[in-house]
Amino acid sequence: MGPLDTPVEIARSRVFEVAVPLRQPFRISGGTLRARRSLIVELTDEAGAAGYGESAPFEAPFYSEETLATARACIVEHLLPRIAGRRFGSLEAAAVALEAGMRGNRMARAGVETALWDLVCAKAGIPLCTVLAAALERLGVRAPMRRSRGYAECGVALGIPEGGGLEVLAADAVTAVRAGYRRVKLKVMPGWDVAAVRAVRQAVRGTGRDVPLWADANGAYTPEEHMQALRELDRERLVMIEQPLAPDDVAGTLRLASELETPICLDESLTGDRAAQLFLEYRGPAIWNLKVQRVGGLWESLRIYRRAVDAGVRLWAGSMPETGAGLHAVLCLASFAGFVLPGDAEPSARWYAPGADLVEWTMDVEGRIAVSDAPGLAALGLKEKLERVGRVVG
Repeated sequence: MGPLDTPVEIARSRVFEVAVPLRQPFRISGGTLRARRSLIVELTDEAGAAGYGESAPFEAPFYSEETLATARACIVEHLLPRIAGRRFGSLEAAAVALEAGMRGNRMARAGVETALWDLVCAKAGIPLCTVLAAALERLGVRAPMRRSRGYAECGVALGIPEGGGLEVLAADAVTAVRAGYRRVKLKVMPGWDVAAVRAVRQAVRGTGRDVPLWADANGAYTPEEHMQALRELDRERLVMIEQPLAPDDVAGTLRLASELETPICLDESLTGDRAAQLFLEYRGPAIWNLKVQRVGGLWESLRIYRRAVDAGVRLWAGSMPETGAGLHAVLCLASFAGFVLPGDAEPSARWYAPGADLVEWTMDVEGRIAVSDAPGLAALGLKEKLERVGRVVG
């Protein structure tokens, strides 16, 4: 019997809320993050094995429709009752119970679903990457794409400086490149785009390192108002422009991808495997940011992964960012061979004060974070940390 067929029974569950202050505010086009408030789901079986998963929407609905409050309500009132006190013959059967008849609420589902994966790791005594590889084999993914490198490549995401300017942004980029990051991504919005790109490019050249540079708009532009700005950004020879238009502007995104020379990357528009299929059928953008949180968990992430590697899509792994608890799943996923560009994974020290993260991750001088071979997050001390800093809310 393989790890995917490990029986899963949920005897008890708890939901913790945590608030980990950021070292400095992180601003994107839609809002500013000053602390990482998240929900951590704990699932325990009769034998005492525990699995943990993170649900990481923001407090306000500027990135997606979900918020911390709506995710908590969905988890406590709808998702946990579907699995509490039940025994499932396999991980997949338990995950299906979460998906059936449930529309949206993907970040809420991601918290519970990744806790199921973590519980299987704890019960079977194996690391998450081993379970993911088994799932990829079951999904029919070809062997080379089922291999984990054992690490995830790190890219820095630079927000829009609060009260600062181009000098602050350029200095942050230089610091990141010298620390070993393998990519620089800039948050942009109308009025803060081309000048920012040029300032960072010039500053990074001075380091002597040639790292990929791209821009992330989080859907801040519209073709009607900002086409000139997008054409100017197109002339900057970026690796990609990530999510320039609103997530639901599928027609506009398809048109823009055909009009610009710079590749468009899907982020918020890539809500699941059906969205992935639609963009492929209409020959849409072929660079995808795959986020465990945004698509509802690891099973859906693997379905999208299968479709992407079969179609030759260039993948990279995104982050909300989560705490170190949720980052565990992101790192494991990003370590697989189909992820060909450095992702959003960053060490704990990038976001939080020393010792503040729920699980501490470090980056080596080559800009990589090694995945854990521990059998689940409990083995990394998460339970003890939650008992100290978490607040039970469900």
